[in-house]
Amino acid sequence: MVNRVVTGAHYGLRDWLGQRVTAVIMAVYALVIGAIVLFDAPSGYGEWNGLFSGRLMQLATLLFIASLLFHAWVGIRDVLMDYVKPTSIRLALQIGVILSLVVYMGWSVQILLR
Repeated sequence: MVNRVVTGAHYGLRDWLGQRVTAVIMAVYALVIGAIVLFDAPSGYGEWNGLFSGRLMQLATLLFIASLLFHAWVGIRDVLMDYVKPTSIRLALQIGVILSLVVYMGWSVQILLR
C-alpha cells in the first residue's frame, strides 16, 4: 500500500479543470465567430471594426484571450516540468513564458480598447 502524504498540493485537479473550462470558453467563442462569418460576414475593415467595437464583443474577446493564455500556460508548464529536468533552466524558461504571456495579454487589451 502506498502512503501518500498530502502537503497542500492540489495534484493537478485545478489545472485539469481549468483547461477544460477554458477549452469550452474558446470553443463557444469560436462557434459564435464562425456563425457570424457564415451567416453575416463582415465585408471590410469598417464592418469588422464595428463588430468588435461593442463592449459585449470586446468582453467576450478578452475572455477568449485570457482563456487561451491560461490554457497555454498550463500546457507549456506541464511540458517544461516533464522534459526539462534541471530546476534552474526550467525556472528560467517558466519565467520567460510567464513574462511573454503577460506581455501578450497587455498587448491584447491595448488592441481591444483602441
